[in-house]
Amino acid sequence: MTQHEDLSQLINEARDLVDAARRIVVLSGAGISTDSGIPDFRGPKGLCTLDPEAEKLSSFTHYVADPEIRKKSWLKRLDSPAWTADPNVGHEAIVRLDRRRRLDLLVTQNTDGLHHESGLDPDRIVEIHGAARDTECLGCGDRRPMRESLDRVRAGEVDPPCLLCGGILKSATISFGQGLVDADLRRSFEAADGCDLLLAVGTTLGVFPIANMVPIAHQAGSPIVIVNGSPTEMDHLATLVIRGPIGEVLPAICASNG
Repeated sequence: MTQHEDLSQLINEARDLVDAARRIVVLSGAGISTDSGIPDFRGPKGLCTLDPEAEKLSSFTHYVADPEIRKKSWLKRLDSPAWTADPNVGHEAIVRLDRRRRLDLLVTQNTDGLHHESGLDPDRIVEIHGAARDTECLGCGDRRPMRESLDRVRAGEVDPPCLLCGGILKSATISFGQGLVDADLRRSFEAADGCDLLLAVGTTLGVFPIANMVPIAHQAGSPIVIVNGSPTEMDHLATLVIRGPIGEVLPAICASNG
């Protein structure tokens, strides 16, 4: 059997699992957005790989303590590829699951907002690491669209403060050193425990605690399908592991056999 035939067989087996499921939970990571032009963090062309300082810019402690880090962060936000990116066929495949009434919940580690842009029901989305398209004040909690603050940066404010209280503004994302939202984490784990198929896409499953969704689903007896370009830390728990381009594999998996 050729490698192509192996991949086709795995896709057919995964599609059968999708067709048999009624409560699918999807966990998506950076790999689903790379076809939209958004680099991952630690891959060969990832943000941290190409720019070692990127990890410091993603640190909550450094961001709060150092005005220079905040200035650099605002400049990077201006040039973020997320502002011109569009959802790709991988995002659209998950929308198809929802329209087939198979999707229970989509939990994404991404902050780019592309699952929302894809038209997926927002009630089925948990952005476990927050949303880069909004800002949040660290003082009063005021939240508003990111574009408002970016306009202020373009007008000359290098570190725009909160308009309500003068506090530090940052993107409404969960940086390294910040805690996750308890309600989002609880909802994600409960969905994994109650699903009848867990589909992990474009993630190395090395970021905790959200990666624990996989062992939770495994312990509950649910099949697990992992689609990623490289090995993950949870491959040993998977029913199927599929190595291939997400833009080809995921739409094929989510297409109905009927």
